[in-house]
Amino acid sequence: MTDLVKKEISSRNRSLLALGLLVPAPTIGVLSAMIWWPDSTLGSGIFAVCKLWLLLLPVVWLVAVDKQRPSLSIPRKGGFLFGLTTGIGISVIIAIAYGLFGSELIDPTFFKQKMSEIGLDNRQRYIWGAVYWITINSVIEEYVWRWFVVSKCEDLLKQNMAVTFSALFFTLHHVVALSVYLGAMAVVLCSLGVFIGGLTWSYTYSKYRSIWPCYLSHAIVDLCIFLIGASLLFET
Repeated sequence: MTDLVKKEISSRNRSLLALGLLVPAPTIGVLSAMIWWPDSTLGSGIFAVCKLWLLLLPVVWLVAVDKQRPSLSIPRKGGFLFGLTTGIGISVIIAIAYGLFGSELIDPTFFKQKMSEIGLDNRQRYIWGAVYWITINSVIEEYVWRWFVVSKCEDLLKQNMAVTFSALFFTLHHVVALSVYLGAMAVVLCSLGVFIGGLTWSYTYSKYRSIWPCYLSHAIVDLCIFLIGASLLFET
């Protein structure tokens, strides 16, 4: 076995290990906080640890294992028009789907109850929650799921399969979280939407090699979702 082959196998094994350490973390966090130990210090603590793990593992791995330097993911190949177009396109699809099926699939009373339980039934808190989710959480998700996970999947799979698997990994913990707030059919449809979003943003990253066009698209979609949530919660 040549040194080149050994090096390639070693690289693939590292990428597989990286995915094994990272991908389950958000699902464990969501299960702990929402299903296994809801409204408890234990559940909240595990969720926080998993969130911190998700944030730190990629950059620590980059520096300590891959021996590379962090970057700002500068969009040298552009892609913002693609991000804008896909963000608007996905949002239009979501809005149409909600207009057609929302009243049948989502119980406003149950939704309001769940929002009240997490303190988002107040307009001001809801707005601040939306600002955080759109400006910070979406960036973190692109940093983790597009840069790190797509890159590691590309070490193991051909591009199309890497994009698909990264989108699938991105969807897993969303399925658990959605099941707390929605009925079975709504969970299926919304999870499909999350997967399509993940697929779009993973493809965008694989094409333009920057998280920022992906983030633009993601932020537009999140804005659409929060507007729909506001219409349910506050009947606007």
